[in-house]
Amino acid sequence: MDDERQPDILSPVTEMGLVRFLLADLHDDLSAKIARFRQLADLSMALGEDGTMFTGGETTYQAWTEARTSFIHGNYIATVMLCQGLAEHLLASFLELGLEEERLPAKVPFRVTLQRCLQRGIIIDADAKDFERLMQLRNPLSHYRNIDDPSNLTRRVVDSQLPAIEHLRGDASFALSVAVRLLSLPAFRLGR
Repeated sequence: MDDERQPDILSPVTEMGLVRFLLADLHDDLSAKIARFRQLADLSMALGEDGTMFTGGETTYQAWTEARTSFIHGNYIATVMLCQGLAEHLLASFLELGLEEERLPAKVPFRVTLQRCLQRGIIIDADAKDFERLMQLRNPLSHYRNIDDPSNLTRRVVDSQLPAIEHLRGDASFALSVAVRLLSLPAFRLGR
């Protein structure tokens, strides 16, 4: 059988064609991917030597796993969104453990979660400010903002005269650093 024959009638791309696309994608940005992996590895040195407790189950763990992979592969919008989701799930689920015997509402706003975490000493004011900034980065990526809104990515590009990818890379780096700092807090850190 010829390797170039098309076994799937629904796709015009052969399996070998897909392999070529995947290899080209890997190769085109390989040095930048390695640099982002090193950045992530350096940041992760702050995590506990015995790991991190992921309250929130599979959603929290998958958000962390996918945020790391997204960052390495240059999927910066996904990184920002996943890190913010990770923070929401991790903090709310930690509160939900019921150590204070206080139940959270079924759909708790993140700001309420942050306020409760501040009151219980889980996070400090600087952390809350960074989580607020992370929300401000994520919201215009999730919810439409017109060009006149200063948080609109195109508006940021026009105002700064920097390419969108530079903004997004910086936003993703910030988001990942906030996520690592969260995971290394005493409430979640395992070991020293």
